Amino acid sequence: MSADPKFWDRIAKKYAARPVDDPESYELKLAKTREYLTPDSEVLEFACGTGTTAIKHAPLVKHIHATDISAEMLDIAKGKAEGIPNISFAQSSIEDLPDDNQYDIILGMSILHLVEDVPAVLAKVNRLLKPGGYFISSTTCMNDAAPWLKYLTPILQPFGKVPHLSWFRRNELEDMMAQAGFMLDYILQPTPKKAVFIVAGKRG
Repeated sequence: MSADPKFWDRIAKKYAARPVDDPESYELKLAKTREYLTPDSEVLEFACGTGTTAIKHAPLVKHIHATDISAEMLDIAKGKAEGIPNISFAQSSIEDLPDDNQYDIILGMSILHLVEDVPAVLAKVNRLLKPGGYFISSTTCMNDAAPWLKYLTPILQPFGKVPHLSWFRRNELEDMMAQAGFMLDYILQPTPKKAVFIVAGKRG
């Protein structure tokens, strides 16, 4: 995923204090996700950040395993989730999770555009899902949302101003998901520059 957790450690408190960018879309995504959750669901959320989404879904599922590469983000998440018994947190990238951990639902919110090898992460998600499971994600397609930033990123990254970014369009993301063995079940994108929310089922 992102090569340097120090970036996320450094911005964790600021990130936690930042309001949701588009509350209406966020609530729509939460509502749609809940349609796929059951009381028996075993859920993985990778790159869980400060835990807000995991906490919102916890009452509806059996268990959520929430991971992130940033220790500072996880410290905030654990504090917010105190007293919620069915969330476990771990500092890990998705690549480090053993393939024999099988989940009904995997959440990857605001993360695919930040990973270094998107096809590899999608393949890992597919391996971690049970047959008939779903991968639910929200992704900023940088080549649609802010193509101009591609030219600034190499200048800003050495100073720790921006993390690693992967550049693709929505149609390229959909193609990568198909190649990884997913069927697209639902898509929500308020505008072309907004994040695209996708529910993708594991084929077979």
